[in-house]
Amino acid sequence: MAGGFTKDGAVQEQIDASLEDEINRARSQLPRGESALLCDECEAAIPEARRKAVPGVRFCVSCQEAVDREYRAYAGYNRRASKDSQLR
Repeated sequence: MAGGFTKDGAVQEQIDASLEDEINRARSQLPRGESALLCDECEAAIPEARRKAVPGVRFCVSCQEAVDREYRAYAGYNRRASKDSQLR
């Protein structure tokens, strides 16, 4: 059922697109390859235990927490359109 000037299924398409964006972002953050010996951000040594626990790790714990906080700020934000514009 379309409402206003939207076509049928437009809201579901928006939901699907937002989910796809978030899945792609999450997959891009997965560690790959060899673990770094030094943090990519602050160049501190990454402990061997962390490198074994998280294969492909690139950041020390404190820098990883900062990266996670930054991405958490954008979680759930609909970048394509506001909810109000979809309901009109």
